[in-house]
Amino acid sequence: MGGQNQVIKLRWGSDAEGLKFEGAKPGVKFALGENVKQSNWGEDATSRYPQTRMGVEEIMRDTFAAAREYEADRDGAKGSGAPFRRDLRLEAAGEILRGDRIVHIHSYRQDEIFMFARLAKELGFTVGTFQHILEGYKVADELAAIGAGGSSFSDWWAYKFEVYDAIPYNGPLMHRAGVVVSFNSDDNELATRLNTEAAKAVKYGGLRDEEALKFVTLNPAKQLRIDARVGSLEPGKDADLVLWSAHPLSSFARAEQTWIDGRRYFSAEEDRQLRESNAQERERLIAKALPERIKALKKKGDQAGEDKDDAGDKKPGLWRRLGLANPAAASLTECPDALLGPYHDGRSAHTCTSGCCGR
Repeated sequence: MGGQNQVIKLRWGSDAEGLKFEGAKPGVKFALGENVKQSNWGEDATSRYPQTRMGVEEIMRDTFAAAREYEADRDGAKGSGAPFRRDLRLEAAGEILRGDRIVHIHSYRQDEIFMFARLAKELGFTVGTFQHILEGYKVADELAAIGAGGSSFSDWWAYKFEVYDAIPYNGPLMHRAGVVVSFNSDDNELATRLNTEAAKAVKYGGLRDEEALKFVTLNPAKQLRIDARVGSLEPGKDADLVLWSAHPLSSFARAEQTWIDGRRYFSAEEDRQLRESNAQERERLIAKALPERIKALKKKGDQAGEDKDDAGDKKPGLWRRLGLANPAAASLTECPDALLGPYHDGRSAHTCTSGCCGR
């Protein structure tokens, strides 16, 4: 039972308070399976308690029972005026039982998913999402019955023993059983391309484009209980949107503009202009600094004397250090394919690989 979480919007440049999604229901991260018990992580992995899946369930039950007792004692202390020691962890567990905080739980196997679904039904708390849930297709009816969402990887499998039964049809199968499904990724690169992850629900499962796109737009908003404000383009909702250069499920699509709360945070055209401006400024600074660098290297080369190249021909040590064929080719900008590193050590001053300049 991990830390409390705050829903955010990626308002670039804002401080921590500015990133918060105002009014979003708070959550908490739970976890099941091998990541928790770690009993198969080797002989040195003995610090976790409990080290069985059954023990994990009992720890959760004990915590919720303790939270109820805590709240009863707290309410009694308020009535009598007696001192009472505050426990923030049990207060968060109490918020879960009252429905003021929703659970997002890391899970893989059908047995542990089914266990937690029964626990949620028994204690009456809300599960926003079973995350990863790679065997969710086996217990999709049970997830739909308690109103839990499934936030799955699109097609990861077999990266550890727990996920050997993962299939790429998991998302579409849960969707057809009535589960609100989204796709996520633990990978920092794939997480920037969730539009093409959503496209896999078209390939594996035959979903319509609109339904597949909901896996990374409206459905995650429903799972976080913020779909009244975001997740789709409708009157009255926040103006959070992306303008694509092509169909958003296409691997050829590029984000042309990104808007959050009606403010443009990214423009591909503006980004191109800034890149060009930065490149020009870089070249200007290199041109300004390079003469002094050449003087310093030449002085050092003169002090070291002449050396010989592999063919036995003599040439000044400076030009060998700069990677130039001869002193006459001293211009570092005459080759259009030259890439000049601003902090080069003399060896990487000219990195032409096309052979257009004969060097």
